[in-house]
Amino acid sequence: MSGSITPVTRFERVGAHSHIRGLGLDEKLKALPVADGMVGQISAREAAGIIVQMIKKGKMAGRAVLLAGPPGTGKTAIAMGIARELGKDVPFITLHASEIYSSELKKTEVLMRAVRKAIGVRLREKRKVYEGELTHFELKTAKHPYNPYQEVAESARITLATSSESRSFTVSGSLASNMLAQGIRVGDVLQIDAETGRVIRLGRSENAAERYEIADYTEKPIPRPKGPVEKEKEFIYLVTLHDLDMMESRGRGGFFTIIFGGVAGGEIDSETRRRVDEYVKERIEEGTAEIIPGVLFIDDVSMLDIEAFSFLSTVLESELSPIIVFATNRGITKVRGADIEAPHGMPLDLLDRLLIINTEMYSRDEVREILKIRAREEGVPLSDDALEYLVDVGTSKSLRYAVQLLTPAYEKARVEGKDKVSKDDVEYVVSLFSDVARSIEYVKRYEEYMMR
Repeated sequence: MSGSITPVTRFERVGAHSHIRGLGLDEKLKALPVADGMVGQISAREAAGIIVQMIKKGKMAGRAVLLAGPPGTGKTAIAMGIARELGKDVPFITLHASEIYSSELKKTEVLMRAVRKAIGVRLREKRKVYEGELTHFELKTAKHPYNPYQEVAESARITLATSSESRSFTVSGSLASNMLAQGIRVGDVLQIDAETGRVIRLGRSENAAERYEIADYTEKPIPRPKGPVEKEKEFIYLVTLHDLDMMESRGRGGFFTIIFGGVAGGEIDSETRRRVDEYVKERIEEGTAEIIPGVLFIDDVSMLDIEAFSFLSTVLESELSPIIVFATNRGITKVRGADIEAPHGMPLDLLDRLLIINTEMYSRDEVREILKIRAREEGVPLSDDALEYLVDVGTSKSLRYAVQLLTPAYEKARVEGKDKVSKDDVEYVVSLFSDVARSIEYVKRYEEYMMR
């Protein structure tokens, strides 16, 4: 391939379900045909709406949900819609059942981590800070200890002003270097943590904006803070129980380590998790923490084994449990690790504790609406004939396959200088990328050669 490489100026991560905003229900829990990124699945969405009400009223203890239906019928979207309806800070964790068979961690450890990632904790922390507009910044430098031709920040004299007072401080070289690295200058509104020395630039002061030219014209000036320069402010941190487990397992205190700490390797012992649970309970009793139960979505649940099902049954009975939503497209199948067959490959005692919701195949009109939504989400302009051809592909092959073709078809159109995808572009990428049935048919032709 010849020619220059076009630099990437912006990175966008468009997830398969990034368009889901909720379940698309009205105030009477009736599903709208198209709403909140959801299309069709009227009965399933209305059932999920009732589940949301039960969760909000604390009536889901000891229960879980099973979404059962053919592939590509919106099971993941409905699970995500449940989380979105519960609130914007509610964790949503997805786990494919086969992921538990890790070579590094025990099955129960993989499941426990997923469970605790799905339980959020909102922590409130009061900290002493210095906040105000930077009105004076005098830097004192010294020779670099290892390079006499280079100077480094030794200290600085700064003045912070609010609408009520002005205070001057002498700060360390590291704090001054931090300010220089952020490009902080006179006229910026700062917040300095008194304990850690962490400097946060809040924005450009309205007072300074009137006197100085603002480098970034897209930046909206903010008012000079009120009250004293030194004050106590409440900070809110949204973490998960797993985040706290990792922090505790590393033996490092302080809330800022949650933000800047790395991932703990290896398994986390039960004693560590017990200490974290006690700490969270103490904070809840003090009124400085709040538990946010999230949604743990486990897809292809028939891949779990009897040991995993036993573990999850215990989780459902625990005080700290997320909302567990299973999904499957299997009927009667063998329970892994046991010599029995059962509906959906799940033990009967667990099935008795599930609220089962069925999803249905999409109609042609619903496939069209889903393709329109995904095209908007991925920024793919479609001509009418391209859309109809994709609807044909989605109904005759699979919806997932049709959605996957959107971006390749747009790339083909852009190479040819077009600003909209045509039917010819879609036909071309269909000829390049096989659907599953076509791929299987092609490989079967050459099975005899592979067996040699």
